Amino acid sequence: MKLLLKDILYKVGIEAVKGSTDISVNKIEFDSRKVQDNDVFVAIRGTVSNGHDFIERAISLGAVVVVCDTLPETISQGITYIQVKDTNSALAFMASNYFDNPSTKLRLVGVTGTNGKTTIASLLYQLYKKAGYKVGLLSTVKIMVDTLEYPATHTTPDSLTINYYLNEMIEVGCEYCFMEVSSHGIHQKRTEGLHFEGGVFTNLSHDHLDYHPTFAEYRDVKKSFFDHLPKTAFALTNVDDKNGVVMLQNTAARKLTYALKSYADYKAQILENQLSGLLLKINDNEVWVKLIGTFNAYNLLAIYGTAVELGMDSLEALRLLSELESVSGRFQFIVSKDKITAIVDYAHTPDALENVLKTINDIRTNNEQLIAVVGCGGDRDKSKRPIMANIASQSSDKVIFTSDNPRTENPATIIAEMEAGVEPQNYKKTLSMADRKQAIKTACQLANANDIILIAGKGHETYQEVNGIKHPFDDMETVKELLEQLNK
Repeated sequence: MKLLLKDILYKVGIEAVKGSTDISVNKIEFDSRKVQDNDVFVAIRGTVSNGHDFIERAISLGAVVVVCDTLPETISQGITYIQVKDTNSALAFMASNYFDNPSTKLRLVGVTGTNGKTTIASLLYQLYKKAGYKVGLLSTVKIMVDTLEYPATHTTPDSLTINYYLNEMIEVGCEYCFMEVSSHGIHQKRTEGLHFEGGVFTNLSHDHLDYHPTFAEYRDVKKSFFDHLPKTAFALTNVDDKNGVVMLQNTAARKLTYALKSYADYKAQILENQLSGLLLKINDNEVWVKLIGTFNAYNLLAIYGTAVELGMDSLEALRLLSELESVSGRFQFIVSKDKITAIVDYAHTPDALENVLKTINDIRTNNEQLIAVVGCGGDRDKSKRPIMANIASQSSDKVIFTSDNPRTENPATIIAEMEAGVEPQNYKKTLSMADRKQAIKTACQLANANDIILIAGKGHETYQEVNGIKHPFDDMETVKELLEQLNK
């Protein structure tokens, strides 16, 4: 697909041009290794490497246009240089223009917050599929172009990937797309140039402080997503979260709220909370749903509010809510032959872990043990490790600290940092073993009939990352296999 460079540069904040923009180009790349003849190379300043260091390599591979924030000392003949203020922002607008602004041709809704993004986006996709629409999904778990599934590498992909898949969605006739919007994605301008029909805020808690220097910056980055919504969009926020109202402070979008405890446009009350599901009263109508726990009541309320704001009949939205199935790795559970319940959940923040444990404790009778298997990821925010260990040891009968995705860190070091958060009265409840499979096996061996095992941290992931290598590992498959072996 060849386009004129000047058309791709529409809305890009250009500071200087050397060469002609009235030339046709092949494609846009920000990875110099992928550059081919007649391509545009965008030099991105990343957290690991700086694309400006690879300009000469990109030209040697055939780039005819270089987009950069600082012009190189050596200017090559026959190459067009576009100097911009921010190459991340430029890439976002260029990607959108290159694919003919696909986000304007469907109804795109972004979901942001610490917890619940994947569940809300995935269940909105599921709900609209059940309603008979062609739908797209951009999530942590997977990318869906209606019925075609693609692997996801980031919560919010890079701008080129986003617009590529949005364009694919248009090609197959999708009318809606639901998208997770991460703080990294917002901060790195990956969502600029996209037209959103709506934005949803879930909650804000301790996360990504390895990337954002302060919690205030983390909050403000989330808020900036709502600041940029157009007045034609809706902004739906959870006002039970103290940061919920903050998200709406400067938005031009239509302001809407949801809550379980506060006055809101979309209000729910939990009438029954069981392992088989929830009975909810949503805006004066009762509905039985298959999902479990207070956190899912919030998720379902956000889904309901979004569907209604997108024009769906409220009773039809409730009917479809009742049919929704849980998302992979989000409070996903099995019951073994000897009635041991194993729950796998992605909870990898203090808030998420507390929510999951509270949900289990609210449902159980206390005649059974709750055994938690918990780890923390390597090369990520270290300050949450002792907090998560403290929460797990307070809210469980037994806890096994183990390895999550250690990445380049020593699992024993991560576990030691977790153990430091355990209060003395809870020491006897805890065990530590770095081998995750052995930790899950030990939990299964400790469990008796009717006991509950929670395996937290990895959820839907089908690998364990150690020193840059992803080894196959699936919590749900592992616990199923181990419980079956014990039943023999």
